[in-house]
Amino acid sequence: MKTPLKKRDKTKKTDYSSIVKLLKFAKPYLPLIIIALIFSLIQIAATLLVPVVIGRTIDYIVDENNVDFGVIFKNAGILGGLIAVVFLFQYLGSVAINKASFRTIRDLRRAAFDKLNNVPLSFIDGNSHGDLMSRVGSDIDQISDGLIQGFSQLFSGVVTILGTLAFMLYYNWAIALVVVILTPMSLFVAYFIAKGCHDMFAMQAKKRGELSGLVTEMLSNQKIVKLFGYETRAESRFDVINKDIKIYGQNAAFYSAMVNPSTRFVNNVVYVAVCMLGAYLVIRGNGILGSGVFTVGGLSCVLSYANQYAKPFNEITGVVTELQTATAAANRVFELLETPSQPSDEGLPDLENAEGNIEIDDVYFSYVKSRPLIEGFSLSVKSGQRIAIVGPTGCGKTTLINLLMRFYEPDSGTIKVENRNVTDFTRRSLRLNFGMVLQDTWLKKGTVRENIAYGKPDASDEEIIAAAKAAHIHNFIMRLENGYDTVLDDDGGNISQGQKQLLCIARVMLTHPPMLILDEATSSIDTRTELKIQQAFDKLMQNKTSFIVAHRLSTIKNADLILVMNNGNVIEKGTHKELIEKHGFYEKLYNSQFEH
Repeated sequence: MKTPLKKRDKTKKTDYSSIVKLLKFAKPYLPLIIIALIFSLIQIAATLLVPVVIGRTIDYIVDENNVDFGVIFKNAGILGGLIAVVFLFQYLGSVAINKASFRTIRDLRRAAFDKLNNVPLSFIDGNSHGDLMSRVGSDIDQISDGLIQGFSQLFSGVVTILGTLAFMLYYNWAIALVVVILTPMSLFVAYFIAKGCHDMFAMQAKKRGELSGLVTEMLSNQKIVKLFGYETRAESRFDVINKDIKIYGQNAAFYSAMVNPSTRFVNNVVYVAVCMLGAYLVIRGNGILGSGVFTVGGLSCVLSYANQYAKPFNEITGVVTELQTATAAANRVFELLETPSQPSDEGLPDLENAEGNIEIDDVYFSYVKSRPLIEGFSLSVKSGQRIAIVGPTGCGKTTLINLLMRFYEPDSGTIKVENRNVTDFTRRSLRLNFGMVLQDTWLKKGTVRENIAYGKPDASDEEIIAAAKAAHIHNFIMRLENGYDTVLDDDGGNISQGQKQLLCIARVMLTHPPMLILDEATSSIDTRTELKIQQAFDKLMQNKTSFIVAHRLSTIKNADLILVMNNGNVIEKGTHKELIEKHGFYEKLYNSQFEH
């Protein structure tokens, strides 16, 4: 059954929950985060002391009758020391928060990849592969850039605001009051921008996933695209998605672009108000808190604090934009992580010493509940038997193989191996007892040797070469530039389809499993080589239970039992000779392959 990712309600509650979930991943690195915050506090404290030193120095310079160069040089040294402390602890804080960030993201990406390895195959089949790749790739990168590092900037911004406000209150409560009264203007602007950003970034992330899925589809099936002249329609689909990305991107960029000019305007208004009030107080000489006089140095100090007070609002509103992007990405990643995994095999024994006795009893299965496929299917297979499965396209042949391998689970009924339900032992051990060659071949990026030894990494060179010879691929391999050390492209793109299939056959011949599944295993091989491969298969299948899915019925004449399937049910079964003598569906199917 296909289980596509569900759409989630894009509410603030969901956003906060995503942040909380992310913080759970960051919990192991809490000491690093705390260290980063402590370093940030030290850096901010040193930054806030700089205006004090400068202000006092200015007062010594302004009073021409009381210039004390000793104090001035002393303050210059203190100022240099404070600046050094700022740079040092800013660097150390960045190192600490980056380590925490990248390690958290590493764990999150690992969890996402592990999830993909543990979800049911129906989930992988039911979702765009490009979209899943986007969640594990670019979405997690955006979380790193936004949520974790943005949190550090948010913390330092809030502390800076509180610190500068405290110092301004110390110097002049009237000026501090003006700043506090005008501050809500910045907060209102930040709120307005944040409200508009989230939906745009969420839709942008969704469309990027769709675009990634389309590009993956086009690249992985380029020959088919060109064969059927699909380029124009593919470009049309691309243009629609690309246009949506442009629209959402423009809207998101519009809100983002409003951040700095809007908040800077408000902050400049605050700065001008402080300048005017401060200059007035200096001219009048009205003192505050018993100081008697509000000096030029004090004004310089307060203006510096007003500027520092305003700066974090710019940074915070910028961080809010990043947080909106990262939160939208986090929602997509946690949708993946919260997808139910297949039931755990933990604690179950392995299937050992299997001989190939299989019992299928009254199995029902459908991919979509409203469209039944396999109904009441039963089959008893003894060790060493060769079972051929034939029938028209879509009759359920490959579905039966998927059920045997537990890629999908039956809706009802049981499948037993050696009189034990397949759910009573681990999936991995079950699958290791099957050798499988599919019509759709797959090779990994690596050497020919690594691809043949994929199922048995510790195989010796002699075993690998013997398997290659049995699959009639050894001579071809030796003609390659580096023989068995030749590196194949992704999915074996630098060799032919038939050669890829022979390598897949060699991979199975190396493992010698007690049960075999051959699903159109020679469909891409020429007739002459196929005859040799059939001989190799005959040898391989001796004393092994084998399931052979074939469209070319001439290749399964020697099967012990032929199952003829149609619409998910076995409508005929018997040997080739018995089925021909019945003059039924199989005979028509067989004769149709020789009609001209």
